[in-house]
Amino acid sequence: MPPTPKGGLIYTPVKIKQLNKLTNRMIDNNDTAAGSPFRGRRGLRAMIFAAGLGTRFKPWTDHHPKALAIVNGKSLLQRNIEYLQQYGIKDVVVNVHHFADQIIDAVETNKGWGSNIMISDERDEVLETGGGLLKARPLLESDEPFITLNADILTNLNLNHLLAYHQQNKALISFAVTNRKTSRNFLFDENNRLCGWRNNTTGQERGPFLNFPKGEGMNKALIEKAYSCVVVFEPRIFSLIRQTGKFSLIDTYLDLAAEHLILGYDHSGDKLVDVGKPESVAVAEAVFE
Repeated sequence: MPPTPKGGLIYTPVKIKQLNKLTNRMIDNNDTAAGSPFRGRRGLRAMIFAAGLGTRFKPWTDHHPKALAIVNGKSLLQRNIEYLQQYGIKDVVVNVHHFADQIIDAVETNKGWGSNIMISDERDEVLETGGGLLKARPLLESDEPFITLNADILTNLNLNHLLAYHQQNKALISFAVTNRKTSRNFLFDENNRLCGWRNNTTGQERGPFLNFPKGEGMNKALIEKAYSCVVVFEPRIFSLIRQTGKFSLIDTYLDLAAEHLILGYDHSGDKLVDVGKPESVAVAEAVFE
């Protein structure tokens, strides 16, 4: 395993190139992505959240990270790295905490599955999605948008379409949603602008607009959509996040939604499996070869 630089960041699988070259000059893998709305723009990066404890995925996670669970011969991590490669995205940050060494070893052994993998080390404390994103800021920050996704979500969502939607609407954040049934939903107005969030089990609601914003039809019910955990962020997000430490990105979305445009992109009808529980593996194997 390569040495750990100060700040707790491990860079893999690059072993010979100097670390400063990696951080200052990311290899461009986006110029030739067929049909990409960002074709010709440099440095599009992504982050895969893989640091979670995976408590719903026991007994596997008693001895392994959930990101290395196998679906038809490939780990969830490998599948998501290869998913990003379809869109020319090969500079990928992966955060680690639970059985972190196993993920790092898998990345090194497989040479990043053909991508440039950078590890954001959370072994001292798991920071959830929001805190994890902030910790990875030095690896993601550039003048281009970036993408995040969860290691345990498999989908065939067309990222080119999501990116084009984000760009055309000049949103701060755009995330994929569907009309599937879940225990928690985001709430949107008729223009797909984020207004709030609801826990369908407890009835708890949060958000700046729990009815339609003033002047847009207060008598209308907001539209419920389920989060797909695939997100496009503008790079200025880092200067706007007010939370610190350990927190969820949901807190950030709801905090910023009143003053900034955050949109849901509905991709209902695409393949999507949340591989959150052991029984979900069989479902995923039936959907993804």
